[in-house]
Amino acid sequence: MSLPPAEHEVLKRATTITVARRWPLVSAGAALGLVVVLAVVIVYREKDKPFGFEIEWMSEIIEHRSALWTTPALIFNFFGGGIFAVAVVPALVIVALLVWRRPWAALYFAIAAASSAAVVQLLKVLIGRPRPLDALVQADFGSFPSGHSANAALIAATMAIIFPRTWVWAAGAVYTVAMMISRTYLGAHWISDTIGGLLVGAGVAVIVWAPFALRLYREKRMPHPPLWRPRA
Repeated sequence: MSLPPAEHEVLKRATTITVARRWPLVSAGAALGLVVVLAVVIVYREKDKPFGFEIEWMSEIIEHRSALWTTPALIFNFFGGGIFAVAVVPALVIVALLVWRRPWAALYFAIAAASSAAVVQLLKVLIGRPRPLDALVQADFGSFPSGHSANAALIAATMAIIFPRTWVWAAGAVYTVAMMISRTYLGAHWISDTIGGLLVGAGVAVIVWAPFALRLYREKRMPHPPLWRPRA
């Protein structure tokens, strides 16, 4: 079946265009480089010695804790970590992308999510930074980087790449910052842990995007038939 002229032109352009990768990769590499620098500084200062501003921030948070803020922070804790964040959320996103006829996007997201989680766990083991003492939730070993923050940034960055809309970028940014704040509010992480997580999640999302860039661009612009057509 031949395509309508408008769709044929879209398909033609999608198969001939190139996607610039250089500066996104440079930025992502710089982000991961900053993670390494931050990790070295943390280890050099002694792993259990937070920065002065982090101690002040934690003191303020502990003093102003209340049910009004604790409840949403605990909700973020559930959605951003554990089995739900590691398995359930990625599975739901992958299935949704497949239903949306975006198989390359689904593969990209799956690899990016797994890669980010692997980098976070590797850094946790290598650095072994103790967590703050006044935590309201139980957490696994290693405070740097924040896995919740990395996961939030990974989701925000991948969704913004797959669906490049202003509101997607804005929603992702708000979600990531809220997650970072909630981690320090609960006493599960120092501020530098959440910054490290942000850089890991966003950096990995862009680096994994590079080999998929052209396929994602073509897939986004190619006409997709609906999953179901009513019979005449």
